[in-house]
Order: sequence, then structure tokens, then C-alpha cells
Amino acid sequence: MSIRKRSKKFRRQRGQAFVEYVILIAVIALAGLFVLANFSDRLREMITGITVTLGGEADSTADKKSIDIVQELDANG
Repeated sequence: MSIRKRSKKFRRQRGQAFVEYVILIAVIALAGLFVLANFSDRLREMITGITVTLGGEADSTADKKSIDIVQELDANG
């Protein structure tokens, strides 16, 4: 195998590995967004509970759902 053919093959493999990493990162990011979208209310409740347990005050948004908070933000700017 000549040096040129090896060089081309190596570049192709490097490009393929790069694309695989990009796809992997995209899948992980989408999975993270899915988890946050589906469990954001529960996560906020847990964080509020921890804050109150440690001596803080409950946030005024503790009883609201995430979608309601976003709609208020859109209405208020």
C-alpha cells in the first residue's frame, strides 16, 4: 500500500470517528433535554424541599408547573 493510500484511509477514519462523536454528543444532549422537559417539575420540588430543609424559604413558584412559569415569562417579557 502506498503512502498516499494510507494517508487517505487514515483521514477517512479520522473523519468517521469525528462524525460518530458528534452524533453521540447530539444523542446525549437530546436525552438530557428530554429528561429535563419531563422531570423539571419534580426536580424543582426536590430542590425546594432541600432548600426548606436546610433552613431556606420556599420559592413563590414552588406550587406552579414549569409550563405556567414559562407562559408568565412570555406574557411579562
